[in-house]
Amino acid sequence: MDNYGFLSILPPLIAIVLALRTKQVYIALLFGIWSSWLIMNDWNFIKGTIAAIEGMVNVFKSEGNTRTIMFSALVGALLLFIQYSKGVEGFVNKINILIDYFEKKQSGYSRIIVQILALLTGIILFVETSISSLTVGTLYRPIFDKLKISREKLAYIADSSSAPSSIIIPFNAWGAFIMGLLITQGIDQPFSVLLSSIKYNFYPFIAIAIVFIIIVSKKDFGPMAKAEKRIRETGKFLNDNAKPMISETITSYKPKEGIKAKAYNMVIPLFTMVIMMPLNLAYTGWNKVEEYTSFSNHLSQAIGEGSGSSSVLYAVITAILVAMILYKIQGIMKVEEMVDLTLKGISELIPLALLMLFAFAISDACNQLGTGQFIANWSKEWLSPEFLPAIVFIISAFIAFSTGTSWGTFAIMIAIAIPMANIHEANFGLVIAATLGGGVFGDHCSPISDTTIISSMASATDHIDHVKTQLPYALIGGGVTVVIYIIMGFIL
Repeated sequence: MDNYGFLSILPPLIAIVLALRTKQVYIALLFGIWSSWLIMNDWNFIKGTIAAIEGMVNVFKSEGNTRTIMFSALVGALLLFIQYSKGVEGFVNKINILIDYFEKKQSGYSRIIVQILALLTGIILFVETSISSLTVGTLYRPIFDKLKISREKLAYIADSSSAPSSIIIPFNAWGAFIMGLLITQGIDQPFSVLLSSIKYNFYPFIAIAIVFIIIVSKKDFGPMAKAEKRIRETGKFLNDNAKPMISETITSYKPKEGIKAKAYNMVIPLFTMVIMMPLNLAYTGWNKVEEYTSFSNHLSQAIGEGSGSSSVLYAVITAILVAMILYKIQGIMKVEEMVDLTLKGISELIPLALLMLFAFAISDACNQLGTGQFIANWSKEWLSPEFLPAIVFIISAFIAFSTGTSWGTFAIMIAIAIPMANIHEANFGLVIAATLGGGVFGDHCSPISDTTIISSMASATDHIDHVKTQLPYALIGGGVTVVIYIIMGFIL
């Protein structure tokens, strides 16, 4: 690898600046990739452009990257299946039974229970952030309105239970994507590394804990307290002159008419995918463990050695097949409908697959440029390793807040954070966790984040009001996290 010096940090800077100016993360990452290859080809326009194209093609040379991209697209098919089969509607009906029961209790008690149910629903649907926030918003909106709980509070709960749960329960596209990025940085056991970092990923846990504390204590503050006071005293769901964003469905495809809504049409496929992930990890890693001591010990080691990308791909394929069989037995779908739905579902998540392609490509390009190594060497003389996790968290948060994407932030920062952790001899899991947690924190605060926007849409609230009411809670969580990382930097 050649030493490109300061030029090595130019591509990620270009990507960040363009994302800030254009609000288009795809364009930003594409120009970041292109500039990387221009530098590596001595600014030759033709050679650099061709190399950039080949660099994106070479993403598929990695079996792990290809599996991850395939998984992300197939998740779209699974989500469309459970929507079309009225599985989501059936799940909603079951939740409504619980809500109706608690509504018969005292009003104050039912308000707490309903909000906790909304939080738990968002966490349970960790498989995908969009389905989590959309389900919580559309399901609980009528109940929140009836109990005079502000829509800003609903949007906050939907937003705070989607991305945080998806990052700390990595059996989903988030986990597959992060493992793919770790592989591009030469990590041999990405799933084990990701799992070991979860216990240090403080922000998502703190964010969920803050929601729970606010609900149980009934002690809102800041703009949220004003929103809660408004709806209690005036009955107004929104502020004067507010412009609510509205979305009624989880996907653009409507459920099939003339069939009964059943919760197990959603629960069984999703449960299949979740349970198949650790089973596939054990299967793919079983023969990699040389010594056999006991079954439980061998199993735990096999899961750590397993292929994360293979496991998530096999899991989603199995879940789709189970869904097909389940719906075929019930007469919900014919084979032709299943094929059509699969293709439509894949098409709905093509933007996500494209984002993964660009993210892997810029991560690989920065790796070849030695971006992370340059920054690590440059900071070695003046940066104390004890402060590295906190600084990585803050930088990741700034990028995610500015660009509105945690995934784009992961693609840029993991390529930088890993070499810095190596050079400074900092705790590896702590630095990776800080990178991931910072991305989620910044994305959580950002008004241009897709999860923030979707939460506003699903809750039918004014988007800026949602951002304003959520921001104080998120900042407290972020501030506490920075303090913890400083402390942990000295301890570990």
